[in-house]
Amino acid sequence: MPLYACIDIGSNTTRLLVAEPGDGVLREVTARRVFTRLGRGLRRDGRIGAVSVEEVAEVVAEQARLARELGAQHLRTVATAAIRRAVNGPELCAAVARRAGVEVDVLDGEEEARLAFLGATRTLGHPVEGEVAVADVGGGSSEIALGTVRDGVHWSASFRVGSGLLADAYLSSDPPAAAELHAVREQAAAAFAGLEVAPPALAVAVGGSATSLRRLVGGRLERETLERGVRVLAATPVAEVASRFDLDPERVRLLPAGLLVLDAICERLGCPLQVGCGGLREGVILELAAADAADTMPADA
Repeated sequence: MPLYACIDIGSNTTRLLVAEPGDGVLREVTARRVFTRLGRGLRRDGRIGAVSVEEVAEVVAEQARLARELGAQHLRTVATAAIRRAVNGPELCAAVARRAGVEVDVLDGEEEARLAFLGATRTLGHPVEGEVAVADVGGGSSEIALGTVRDGVHWSASFRVGSGLLADAYLSSDPPAAAELHAVREQAAAAFAGLEVAPPALAVAVGGSATSLRRLVGGRLERETLERGVRVLAATPVAEVASRFDLDPERVRLLPAGLLVLDAICERLGCPLQVGCGGLREGVILELAAADAADTMPADA
């Protein structure tokens, strides 16, 4: 089976996934992550600094080189909130193209939500009847998509709230102070105040905050487990949490904000969130594989 790869340039991290699709599942060959923090690199004039541009271009070049060395025949590079908001987003994409030899597709919120939904629902490992909600909490934005496994997304929305934005704006203490957490909680709640949807049959959380919380509180995110996570993060220095739960310290610094965004989503959806096994990158690879299969299908099939 051919290998496929996706590089995802996000607001917090730049990630590579190389995987082999087959029989409706993905076999991970390798995954890499670098905290490039593009969202923090956005200056007041809305531009990404030159140092950040060069850093991301080099990281993508290294990840693309690794994907090719592993034998990936198909590679798609996508970018999300930080680049689509940046005044000089096209300059960063051009720098990546020069350094890494790959074109960057800047996803809008709707496409980001659709691909995250595809990746989340196709990697569940069990059938689901009825409505599914997928919440993708990133560094610079959060997307919520509603749909079914069979028919895909029928509604989605992108919200300008994320773990990086909130952590950079409000979290300066280690561990975070009660007043800082309260400010983040209020901002997260306000971001989703207008969201009115019926509780779905299943809600899935994807993104770096969700996968990290699996280690901290388990794979089922509900008000009780999330509050337990807040208590741990509010009482324990970043380095200790990172060591105890085998997490990157930079992720731990962002985690209180990501957790509180997920808590706000959980409240608005009216149901717990299951931490997903796949998201945006998996969705990109599954779509690449489907397009490849369609292209190789005989005309009279």
